Amino acid sequence: MSDFAASWTLSRSRFDAAIEGLNHQQLNWRLQVGVLTLAQMAVHVAGVEVWFASQMLGESLGLEDSRLTLAATDGVVNEKVFPYSDPELTPEFVDKALQKGRDWVERVVWNPSEEVRRRTVQSALGPVIDGEGALARLGFHAGYHQGQAHILVTAPGFPR
Repeated sequence: MSDFAASWTLSRSRFDAAIEGLNHQQLNWRLQVGVLTLAQMAVHVAGVEVWFASQMLGESLGLEDSRLTLAATDGVVNEKVFPYSDPELTPEFVDKALQKGRDWVERVVWNPSEEVRRRTVQSALGPVIDGEGALARLGFHAGYHQGQAHILVTAPGFPR
C-alpha cells in the first residue's frame, strides 16, 4: 500500500462515516446561505476524486462523470451554481457519487505508476500540479470536509 493510499483511505472512511445513514432532509440541510450542505460536500468530494483520477489516468469522461466533476468547482470555489439541485441529492445519489469517486481513486492511489505521478493535473483551486501533488491532496481532501460535516451535524437546528 502506498502512503497515499493509507492517507486517502483514512480520510475518506472518516468522511463516509460522518454522513452515513443521514436522510434527504439532513443531507440537504443548510446552516446558512453560502455554506455547502452535506450532500453538496459529498458530491464535491466525489467530483474532485473523479476529476483528479481521470486526469492522472489520461482518460476522457462520459456525460454523467463530466457533470460530477463540475461539483469540484462550481458553487464551491467559484460563483457558479452547484451542478445538482437539492431534490437530486438523495441519499442514494450521494452514495452512488461517493462510490464512483472511490472507484476512480482506487485505480491510481494503491500503486501509482511513475506516469501517474508525473501526469499534469488541473487543481480545483486553479494551479496546475503533478500527479504526486494530486495524490497528496486526495489524501486529506475528504478529511477536510469531514471536519466541516461534524460542525454541521452538531450545529443547533440540525434536523434529528
